[in-house]
Amino acid sequence: MKIQISTLADGFTPGSDEIELRDDVFGLEPRADILHRVVTWQLEKRRGTARATRERADVARTGKKLGRQKGGGTARHGDRRAPVFIGGGKAHGARARDFNPSLNKKVRALGLKMALSAKAKEGKLIVADSLAIENAKTAVLAKSFEALGAKRALVIDGEQVEPSFALAAGNIYAIDVLPAAGANVYDILKADTLVLSRAAVEKLEARFNG
Repeated sequence: MKIQISTLADGFTPGSDEIELRDDVFGLEPRADILHRVVTWQLEKRRGTARATRERADVARTGKKLGRQKGGGTARHGDRRAPVFIGGGKAHGARARDFNPSLNKKVRALGLKMALSAKAKEGKLIVADSLAIENAKTAVLAKSFEALGAKRALVIDGEQVEPSFALAAGNIYAIDVLPAAGANVYDILKADTLVLSRAAVEKLEARFNG
């Protein structure tokens, strides 16, 4: 598929130049089940391990019996590790849970392709010739995105994000910036508009060569 290249200085207005995008990366039919699996896997990977509480068997206290079984005038306790004592084990405490699901690499790669294809199909994909901004001015970048009309945009560059663009976008909440290596399904789907530089397109297509 072909898409017209836009210029940042003109508010991402499509120009006369075109770029050929691979159909096996940007032209797939999105599947909700694949995208759901990848997004769920990605969000689960963000979760930290749930810490377990120490129960009666985990507390380091004496196991000596406190007193006589009968005739002492108190309850018949076995040791100081009981939950009723200060410093004793937790009754019915939380168990350790490790949120580290696995997902096949082919499914993860397919999900990223479908996320890119979904933005292209919706007409929310923009390829910019360059992301360089003169003097790294935030006002210039804000004006360009205001003309674009995007409430939340994700901008992906090549090996590294253009320094002037990253500096200018630092104070704009509605713009997220990532290098090509950080492209992921969740951030792409969350954004209203996806902006790729020429370098990002090359990096993403090379990512799926194998």
